[in-house]
Amino acid sequence: MSDSQNEAVKPINDVTLPEDISPDDFPELLEQTLVSFKNGDVIEGTVVRIDRNEVMVDVGYKSEGVIPSRELSVRKSINPNEVFNVGDKVQALVLEKEDDEGRLILSVKRAIYEKAWGDIQTISDQNKSVKGTVIESVKGGLIVDIGVRGFLPASLIDVRRVKELSSYVGEEVEAKILELDKQRNNIVLSRKAHLEEELSEERQGFLGDLQVGDVKDGKISSIVNFGAFVDIGGMDGLVHVSELSWRHVENPNEIVKVGDAVTVKVLEIDNDKERISLSTKQVTEDPWLDFELNFNEGDVVDGEVTKVVPFGAFVTIGKGVEGLVHVSEISVDKIESPELALAIGQGVKIKIMELDIPKRRVNLSIKQADPNWEVKEEEKNKPKTHSSQSDDKPAERQTVEGVDESLENILQELKERGIGSN
Repeated sequence: MSDSQNEAVKPINDVTLPEDISPDDFPELLEQTLVSFKNGDVIEGTVVRIDRNEVMVDVGYKSEGVIPSRELSVRKSINPNEVFNVGDKVQALVLEKEDDEGRLILSVKRAIYEKAWGDIQTISDQNKSVKGTVIESVKGGLIVDIGVRGFLPASLIDVRRVKELSSYVGEEVEAKILELDKQRNNIVLSRKAHLEEELSEERQGFLGDLQVGDVKDGKISSIVNFGAFVDIGGMDGLVHVSELSWRHVENPNEIVKVGDAVTVKVLEIDNDKERISLSTKQVTEDPWLDFELNFNEGDVVDGEVTKVVPFGAFVTIGKGVEGLVHVSEISVDKIESPELALAIGQGVKIKIMELDIPKRRVNLSIKQADPNWEVKEEEKNKPKTHSSQSDDKPAERQTVEGVDESLENILQELKERGIGSN
């Protein structure tokens, strides 16, 4: 046990004995050779007996001390046989000079406590981390043995939320000291702060080796409404929604999901804020370059519906250029809801109505891709005419396709007989 403890401040009386000693001098000389312990001294002794509730220690000079089991450790309900063996050296603080049996009452816990507080104060002043073992899970956090009992709040255990606190019991952890109050015996720790500091050092090293323009392989680690985060092997970088694809993207979930493998290009590095801006679209060919060379206004081409919205539909043509078909250009007939007329993934013939390469904008029409669309629209808009009846010739009744022919015959016969006529 003494190997893991610091050397005790051991009171010693050095007495120089005269060469000629008379019997009358013995009592005085004996008193001088006896060591006088006082409360608060840290002394060293040897374990001579281990009982269920206490440990007996020989502190020399024919003096014995006893360590109650409650004074063995900051841990509760500890078994003395699990801590010491007979013959072990031990350092302890003197709590009482004598009990009813004339023995010193000692405390290993207090000796460690006093030494630990000094070490902890030094660690705190130097903004370093302290190591300890989690000994208990309590409401709201963990108790960590760092020589004294330190409290590690649940919210400060990890950089991510921890659900099962008891899984940490018995584990060694390293943490920063957030609060230190010896008078109140209060120490608040943060493992999260220690981990973030370690991660920051790793990130700075990673950023130091990273260059704008680098192309990296990574995986989608999370998705937010403004883009997607990609783990590129040392830290996460953000692909803004505008850099996910050459086509218009409103929701990143449309084209990526967590776990997807992606290739990205480094656009920007902010060492101070430890941020990386990435792009997935810029590692692929710009489809507008091919589109400008091969497509013109008035062309009728094949396309695929990629998105349907209340005001129309987006259709992809060429190698990935997306254009808008306004709801009025979907069909000659009036369309109340584009969702009822078109489906995502549907192949359509479209006409390029307007092309603006600098603004990367193209307006399309499905209805005008039909060569006969004008004729159909004229027929649709043609005023309906009604045949007039003359006294000489009764108007011929216009038959409606799909009406039962037998019913028509019956109605005609009734009219000829004058039934139902004015």
